Amino acid sequence: MRVLGIDPGLRNLGWGVIEADGSRLSHVANGVCQSDSGADLAQRLLSLHEQLTDVFNRFQPDTAAIEQTFVNKDAVGTLKLGQARGVALLVPAQFGLPVGEYAPNKVKKTVVGVGHAAKQQVDHMVKMQLPGVVIEGPDAADALAIAICHAHYSRGPGLNATLGAADGIGGLRIKEVRR
Repeated sequence: MRVLGIDPGLRNLGWGVIEADGSRLSHVANGVCQSDSGADLAQRLLSLHEQLTDVFNRFQPDTAAIEQTFVNKDAVGTLKLGQARGVALLVPAQFGLPVGEYAPNKVKKTVVGVGHAAKQQVDHMVKMQLPGVVIEGPDAADALAIAICHAHYSRGPGLNATLGAADGIGGLRIKEVRR
């Protein structure tokens, strides 16, 4: 199953594609769609739509997942993020794909083992679970984590060994997966 994870953002929209075959995960591609902060909102959204559509055409995922929006103190920023998230939901729908939605804490808990993990921890654990991956930036790392989370929850318990399990003292046991 080919999974595309999307970390929505108006300036930087991260994306990551993985292949999930039973308990095996492998990296396919990742990147960041960027919009020109000097352009008007409609043009920025159109640019993100075109770039994400290109990603779908190139990598042909079977399913997609997106991070749920959290409300922050900046109402205008939250609204703009919501509009970029709308683009990120629209593109998979145009391809007829189901879209999973996950809270940021659920993604972190699944990938790292704790729900309030730092970005560096997410990046590190994505690299552990996808050996050899070169991550194109923090937004792409988050998108790959979202894809891993979706692969885990859409395939049932089969990926638990790959994703690690919290031990009794708060650490992680990680099983390296090789193809």
